[in-house]
Amino acid sequence: MEILVSYWWLALLLFVVFSGLVTVNQGTIAVVTMFGKYQRVLRAGLNFKIPVLEQIYKRISVQNRSVELEFQAVTIDQANVYFKSMLLYSVQNETEDTIKKVAFKFFSDKDLMQALVRTIEGNIRSYVATKRQAEILGQRKEIVDYVKSEIDHTLEDWGYHLQDLQINDITFDQVIMESMSKVVASNNLKAAAENEGQALLITKTKGAEAEGNAIKISAEAEREAARLRGQGVALFRQEVAKGMTEAAEQMKQANLDTNVILFSMWTEAVKNFAEYGKGNIIFLDGSADGMEKTMKQIQALMVKQAGQ
Repeated sequence: MEILVSYWWLALLLFVVFSGLVTVNQGTIAVVTMFGKYQRVLRAGLNFKIPVLEQIYKRISVQNRSVELEFQAVTIDQANVYFKSMLLYSVQNETEDTIKKVAFKFFSDKDLMQALVRTIEGNIRSYVATKRQAEILGQRKEIVDYVKSEIDHTLEDWGYHLQDLQINDITFDQVIMESMSKVVASNNLKAAAENEGQALLITKTKGAEAEGNAIKISAEAEREAARLRGQGVALFRQEVAKGMTEAAEQMKQANLDTNVILFSMWTEAVKNFAEYGKGNIIFLDGSADGMEKTMKQIQALMVKQAGQ
């Protein structure tokens, strides 16, 4: 007992020392006050404050923080617009002046959130109030850019920095949503009909082109066949005339009588006609005039058959 009485001051000293130790977590900065007045900041790790006199006023998180917001705005044509957004923000920096500003600007985080929501909602409402309902859905990026430009300066005055603002959903009153759904459905049907008509037009065009090409090819083939037939007939005539001329020349050189020459050519023509005449009938006349007439008929028939 006497020992405890003798060393009471040591116990008091240990109590004072341990009560003055303060642990600050990573990502957090502690603000110290004395008699309600700002004194200094304590960084992450083990720190010491004056027991009883110094107090931890607030612990400030320097990490990114996010909050989801829901609010309503009215367009210039009196349509209600409902927004769902997410805000990502953080302390501007870790300097003592910034931390001091953050610590004493608002009494609590709840007050900060209320001011932040009012600021963002006010800026979005002022922007939407200048637009028509039909324009809002297509201006999501413009709304975000406008709000960022308006509140960046305000947040800096509070010691915060806006990291990102996302508008996740934009909706309207039920009546407007149903009307928009009908418009979208009508546009889809119109687009489908246009696509079907375009496909049918392409199919018919391709079919007409194919048919036209087939007719063109057939006509060209017919012209080519006719040309070849004409060449065949001409060649046949040349060969017949050449053969007859050569035969007549040979007989003249042999001093044969003209009637003998004519008879020889007549018999040769009758022989060829019998082989290639294809069933045609010719009445033969043995006179000189008759033989000449018969030869002409045979030649005409042979030429006709050659053309076929």
